[in-house]
Amino acid sequence: MHRGMNVIALVKESERYIFLYDDSSPRVLLEQLGKKAADPDLNFTWYDAAILSQKVRRLQEEQQEKTFQPHFPKKLPGSTRQIF
Repeated sequence: MHRGMNVIALVKESERYIFLYDDSSPRVLLEQLGKKAADPDLNFTWYDAAILSQKVRRLQEEQQEKTFQPHFPKKLPGSTRQIF
């Protein structure tokens, strides 16, 4: 199984938040985004966490769509018609 590395980042004023996660750990990343938003010492808000969470979920859906590629024959059995 291929395990890709993903990067999601937020640039906010002079701060940069960069998160790395592999294809099997988006749930861990989502938990970390919540922890960062709850940290009063960071300028990372719940809104920031929500935006990045939404992006992570969208990327997950796109990856699932890419991996689920049903195979259809070019020709129907017993037919001369082609499917495009």
